[in-house]
This record gives sequence, C-alpha cells and structure tokens, in this order.
Amino acid sequence: MRNILFLLSSLFLLAAISCQRDYIPKPHGYFRISFQEKAYIKSDPVELPYQFEIPVYGKIVPDNERLAELYWVNLEIPQHKAEVHLSYKKVENNLRKLTEDSRELAYKHSIKADAIDERIFVNPEKKVYGTIYLIDGNTASPLQFYLTDSITHFLRGALYIREVPNIDSIRPVIDFLTPDVIHLIETTEWTR
Repeated sequence: MRNILFLLSSLFLLAAISCQRDYIPKPHGYFRISFQEKAYIKSDPVELPYQFEIPVYGKIVPDNERLAELYWVNLEIPQHKAEVHLSYKKVENNLRKLTEDSRELAYKHSIKADAIDERIFVNPEKKVYGTIYLIDGNTASPLQFYLTDSITHFLRGALYIREVPNIDSIRPVIDFLTPDVIHLIETTEWTR
C-alpha cells in the first residue's frame, strides 16, 4: 500500500510540475529620458545671413561635411543625440528649383513614412515664408523645412536623431524637439 501511495504521489507531483508554464522573460523596456526645461537664446548672427532663437541646451557648430557650403551649420542637441542640419543658398532666379529640391528631399522619406504633413509658414513682418514637413513613421528625419524671402535667401533644415529610427523608442525625443524646431522657424530673420 505504501508503494502505491508513493507512486500516486510521485505521479501527481510530476503532473503538477509539468503543467506549470515556462518562464517568459519580460520584453526589453526603454530608458527613461529626462528632458530639460524649455528656454531659448538668440543665435549669433555675426557670420551668418540669418539668425533665430535656439534652445539653451543646443549649440550651433559649423557643418564640416565634405560637401558643406558657406553658411551651412548644425544645431546640435547632444543630450538627445539630435541635430538640425541647416543649409543656406542664395536665391539667384532658382527659387522654384530650390523649393522643389526641398520637397523631393522630404518626400524621399515616403517609403518608410506613415504620413507626411505639409504646413505653410508665413511671417510677412520678417519676410520669412516656407513649408514645414512633419514626417511620421520610422524615418531618418521626422521634420524638415525650408524658409525663404523669395528674393535673396533660402534656408533648408532637417532634424535628425542619431539612433536607429524605431518610432516607439524615439517618439518622446521627437515630441520634445519638434516645438524647438518650430520655435527656430518662427524666430528666423534675415540679417543681411
């Protein structure tokens, strides 16, 4: 009788153990991102034909890329591995080509983008006009724009986050930096 009781107990115990679920690890989470308080300062217009306000946690540095031209700069935001590339061109009867090139560069992201929202920007007081492209999805550049006075100046900008474009992980950074880029656009003025 003891043997039968031992055997039944053992079978019951084995059955209970085999019915347990396997351990499934939790999926990887994302790091907590701390954001700074919003505050802005004027960019230094000494050498540039344009100026604007930038966030205090950013800095303007010359664009040192091989193909960079005169008056091209980057607004670096190191804490968020982000930068806004700013390229300047003089308008010389080529405004249509410059605006079309900017539109094409924005729409190159349509392959990976879920949507591209175009917004017209007009500031007649400072003679600044342009288009803002808000690009939603796993793209390299979630926001691009161009600004012009239609006569002399043309400024193109593109926000880049230096991380793998996984929208779930970089969405908080994009949402934090988009108002900074919009503020830069709204405060742009020509200095020459």
